[in-house]
Amino acid sequence: MLHPQLCSKDARISARRDQIIAAARLCFRKHGFHGAGMAEIAKTSQLSVGQIYRYFANKDAIIEEIVRRIVMKKIRLMTGNAHNLQQVAHNLAHRRIGNLSAPYKEDQCTEQKEQAEIDHALMLEVAAEATRNPVVEKIWRDSEKALFNEAKSLLTATFPQFSEAEMTAKVESLAVICEGTAFRRMTTVHADAEHLEALYNRYFQDLFETDLTTRKLE
Repeated sequence: MLHPQLCSKDARISARRDQIIAAARLCFRKHGFHGAGMAEIAKTSQLSVGQIYRYFANKDAIIEEIVRRIVMKKIRLMTGNAHNLQQVAHNLAHRRIGNLSAPYKEDQCTEQKEQAEIDHALMLEVAAEATRNPVVEKIWRDSEKALFNEAKSLLTATFPQFSEAEMTAKVESLAVICEGTAFRRMTTVHADAEHLEALYNRYFQDLFETDLTTRKLE
């Protein structure tokens, strides 16, 4: 059993890291990775630059932690209800990317919605930065691989009849739709959501050779 003082120390370290990450998220969202320096993050977090360096080696380390947290959040959601493709079809049709993995709640608090929007914006920023920064590129590739493998594992358990190669192709197809929808959140919605949802449901039904109306992917 850990000594109470050690637990208290770990809690303080965790709280301080959370404080820095919260500030960095706001700075990166507002100014981008290039525009937001350590001085800006320190000011927003009400800490000194020296204090920040006690918890993160550099800005790339902060970016890595932000991406890790976003990916872990997505994985937790995926292990809950992401394998319900009817729900995924509904959320895709309504461009509810922050909630692709869980039923959308109309009464979801404003803060949660704002955090989901920041997550989405930051991941787009990471994708752009990955084209310029090899460290961020690795962070991006590792996070994408973790999400892909988690989705593949979940769907393989539900549809064991498909070979590994077949399932890999199916998950890649799903990833293209999800990522494409995430990107198109920035554009005008041209199609009716009900028509889109019907198309997505038929596509998923054909993709996995099952009747989604009678078989929930659980």
